[in-house]
Amino acid sequence: MKFYPIVSGADESILAGEYKDGRKIGSVTLGDTCLFFKVKLKVNYIPYTDIHRAFRRVQLVQTKMCCGKGDLEIENIVLCDKDDAELVQIQLPGARAGVIMLEELTARGPHIQIGKPE
Repeated sequence: MKFYPIVSGADESILAGEYKDGRKIGSVTLGDTCLFFKVKLKVNYIPYTDIHRAFRRVQLVQTKMCCGKGDLEIENIVLCDKDDAELVQIQLPGARAGVIMLEELTARGPHIQIGKPE
């Protein structure tokens, strides 16, 4: 399997083992030193040291159903660099996954600021 870095690369020899043994949340796998996510058949990764801020983004999509109208909530996690530029937006399976993801990022990267900038 080939891994593609988003910002800076890491040691290729440890990536496969870290991806295999990591905690999976939807299309995201949380390793010891890197966050991996799949887009189609590609596996991208970001070392935790390159992530400076993370937050949840919920997008509302208006839908029409047989019994009326409603909103469909799409949960995303957004990762930013030190200049507060968005590196990536990753879609998650639900709100619970978003909360768990932020808790895991806090535990694995204590330097990562969660939520709004101060």
